[in-house]
Amino acid sequence: MPRPVGPQIDEIALPKVLIARNLPDAVVEEARALFDVTYRDRPNPMTRAEMEASLRDYDGVLPTLGDLYDAQVFAAVPEPRCRILANFGVGYNHIDTAAAQTAGIAVTNTPGAVTDATADTALTLLLMSARRAAEGERLVRDGAWEGWHPVQMLGHHVTGKRLGVLGMGRIGQAIARRCHYGFGMSVAYASRSEKELEYPAQRFDSPQALAAEVDFLVVALPGGAATRHTVDASVLKALPAHAHLINIARGDVVDEAALIDALEERRIGGAGLDVYENEPQVPDRLKALDNATLLPHLGTATLEVREEMGRLAVANLRAFFAEEPLPNPV
Repeated sequence: MPRPVGPQIDEIALPKVLIARNLPDAVVEEARALFDVTYRDRPNPMTRAEMEASLRDYDGVLPTLGDLYDAQVFAAVPEPRCRILANFGVGYNHIDTAAAQTAGIAVTNTPGAVTDATADTALTLLLMSARRAAEGERLVRDGAWEGWHPVQMLGHHVTGKRLGVLGMGRIGQAIARRCHYGFGMSVAYASRSEKELEYPAQRFDSPQALAAEVDFLVVALPGGAATRHTVDASVLKALPAHAHLINIARGDVVDEAALIDALEERRIGGAGLDVYENEPQVPDRLKALDNATLLPHLGTATLEVREEMGRLAVANLRAFFAEEPLPNPV
């Protein structure tokens, strides 16, 4: 049975919670005020043995990206003590939710908190890729810049161009809003359903049809088996030769090998990536490309956002143990 939480409860009766990764201090302090917290103050994901122990030894776990709770982890602990995985992040494709449900374990996430920060990162990559900013910065740092001249490092204009958004959820809409109102871009998108938007937007039936009509294609799909390699060789082939691909979703939504081929052969204008298929490993072929702008998964990396994500995860835990409706079930 869930253990109640309240100011009159003895500390021994508090739910035992594992915080699986290093989080902002304010989040840890808030959790400690509510639960009996074990804090794994480390940046690296849990090992399989640690995940199995987390299911055996704790009432709840606050995991995040990289903590791979697959079906085998749940199968290894047939009678788990853990009753909730309160994921830190909106993406939860690292958790086998079907296996969790079978084990009687609730899964929650932290949507909303990440929307603006992730959309801002998409715009950062779009501008950097279009204007060759990372390449230019390396030129200056390497001492190879010989001064301004009229045809130096000519990039791709952004204002007034056509944006394609693949996946028009919260984040996709926030990206489109910024591009339309901030840069006068026309908007096109592909998604499972028609969206009611505050700006004009054309919907396409497939990623290939969308790609063929845009100057910038931004990937904003959730991760998981259903979306793996949605952006494949056929989508990349459909992109105009000047077009740029931006991915702030999950790395495996894009066929990384096919993208590297397209970039090496200069079949597209460039790519801006914040995520990769096998993070943190990034292929040497990709790192060698001047027409690829590469960030280390910075999508939500601001203190304000990470604190808000943590507060939402803690709120999910608090509601669960108080037997209240979960704010963000998945």
